Amino acid sequence: MKLFITGISTDVGKTISSAILVEALEADYWKPIQAGDLDHSDSHKIKSKISNTKTQIFENSYKLNTPASPHLAAEIDGITIDLEQIKEPKTDNHLVIEGAGGIFVPLNQTHSIIDLIQPDYKIIVVSRHYLGSINHTLLTVEAIKNRGFEVSGIIFSGSENKSTEDLILNKTGIKCIGRIDEEPYFDQNVIREYAELFRHNLLSLEKSKIRNLQYYIR
Repeated sequence: MKLFITGISTDVGKTISSAILVEALEADYWKPIQAGDLDHSDSHKIKSKISNTKTQIFENSYKLNTPASPHLAAEIDGITIDLEQIKEPKTDNHLVIEGAGGIFVPLNQTHSIIDLIQPDYKIIVVSRHYLGSINHTLLTVEAIKNRGFEVSGIIFSGSENKSTEDLILNKTGIKCIGRIDEEPYFDQNVIREYAELFRHNLLSLEKSKIRNLQYYIR
C-alpha cells in the first residue's frame, strides 16, 4: 500500500502524521523534495520519532538549500525540478510518501505537488483547524477529485473543533483516519500510542478497492 500524505496548507501536521502512519504500518518513508533545513529534514524527524526497526527511509530526489516553495528553492540553487528525475523507490513494504505544503505548491513553471500523485496512491489529507480551514480542506479535496483521484482519508491535527470536523466529513463523505491532539511534545512513545489508535483504520484502506481513475497528466 502506498500512502501519499498532503495537507491543506504548510505546517498543518504532515510530518507528524507521516511518522504515525509509518510507525503504525512499519512502512518505508520517502519525501521526494526537501526544501531547506537539510540537517534537520523531515526524513531526520521521521527517523527520530519512530521506534520500529523495519522502516527504511529513502533519500530525497531533490535536496534544496532554501526553505521556500520548491520552484523558488530550486531556482536559487540554479536548477529546475524535473519530474522525470523523481523516481519512486522500489520496496515490497508499505510506502508513506510525504508531499510539500499543499497540492498546488509549484515544483517548476509547469508542475505542482499534485503532479507527483500516481494512480495507485491512496491519498491522505491532513487538515488543521484555523479560520478558513474548512474552505481550504474542501478545496483540496475538490481539486484532487477534479484530477480523477479519490481521497482515501482525512487526519485532523491540532485542537479539536467538532463542528468543523463533522461538517468536513459530512460534506466530503471521506473516512476519518484519526485525529492528533495538540500535544506538548511528540516523541517515540507518543507516536507509538497514536500508531496503535490509527492502525485499524489504516489497514482497512488496504482492503478497499482502488477507484482512482487512470487520469494522469505529465
